[in-house]
Amino acid sequence: MKLLVVDDESDIQFLFQQKFRKEIKAGTLQIKYAYNGISALELIESISDRTDYLILSDINMPEMNGIELLKEIKKRYPELKVIMITAYGDEQNFTMAKNLGADDYFTKPLQFDLLREKLNYPNAN
Repeated sequence: MKLLVVDDESDIQFLFQQKFRKEIKAGTLQIKYAYNGISALELIESISDRTDYLILSDINMPEMNGIELLKEIKKRYPELKVIMITAYGDEQNFTMAKNLGADDYFTKPLQFDLLREKLNYPNAN
């Protein structure tokens, strides 16, 4: 499995590396990171086999927010699966994300047990 995590919070990379350390070490999970929508699109464009990736994107980010990123991804790469993540679990963002083609929607703080389930990784305590 390959993930692209898009979030402007600086500690997100460390958090994902800690939560998925066994899978990363075993080589069953690869994670790339982008800190805003613009850099995420550039990274997606540079990946030769991008259909292997699942995108996890925060909604509230500078330069290009997650909703704008979702629109662009679905326009350019409709086959990519995108899960939206937000600290603000409001109905408007949820409805907009689903209408734009988001495959799922999580609120922060991210419940890694639910994410593991979605990614088909058993919980590793």
